[in-house]
Amino acid sequence: MTRLALLCLCIGLAGCNPQQAKDIAEIKSKQDEILQRLTAIEEGQKKLQAPARAARAEEDFDKSYTIAVAGSPVRGKSDATVTIVEFSDFQCPFCARSNPIVDGVLAKYPDKVNYVYKHFPLAFHAAARPAAIASIAAQDQGKFWEMHNVLFANQASLDASKLEAYAKQAGLDVARFKQDLERKKAEYEKRVDTEFALGQSVDVRGTPTLYIGGKKVRVRTVEGMSAMIDEQLKQKGG
Repeated sequence: MTRLALLCLCIGLAGCNPQQAKDIAEIKSKQDEILQRLTAIEEGQKKLQAPARAARAEEDFDKSYTIAVAGSPVRGKSDATVTIVEFSDFQCPFCARSNPIVDGVLAKYPDKVNYVYKHFPLAFHAAARPAAIASIAAQDQGKFWEMHNVLFANQASLDASKLEAYAKQAGLDVARFKQDLERKKAEYEKRVDTEFALGQSVDVRGTPTLYIGGKKVRVRTVEGMSAMIDEQLKQKGG
């Protein structure tokens, strides 16, 4: 019952008799005490939640992370001066939008920059994890990027029943693809889990999250990423 409702009840009862008036006064006193306690609890909760909200809101774009890239698919020269790492999800529409930006950056720096893909399938994207596993099977056939492109091109329809058709479209040996999905299931699952945990360890909060030279990308445009790359090249004498 709200403070206003209780007050109305008190006013309504006050015209009865002296004993009722005394009872009403006691009720009002207890009501005020309860409201004070509730207010104190609410203020305490706000104070507890404030640091968590602040932590979520803040991104340290100057912090440099060490991200292991061995075994991950790479576009560009393996010995490029600057590496872009992206934690991505095949079902994430924002990841699809970042792909042409990455393409533009790689075209601008064909010899000096490479790009590494990391799996970070979000739990609320039901099709993302099976797609990630399918892409790892494609990587085993040397066709990760072909499968990557097909999966993103069909992002709106990634249900598991269509993955074999997408594998065929990407030029895979479909029979081997099916066998590997069965035979290497545990290995592929572990790979996705490992990369997801790696993403969490370097403060990935959503997809896509990109890093250049170990630092998070703040401005996800060709121009914004180029500024970071140029700074890295300057520092490395490239």
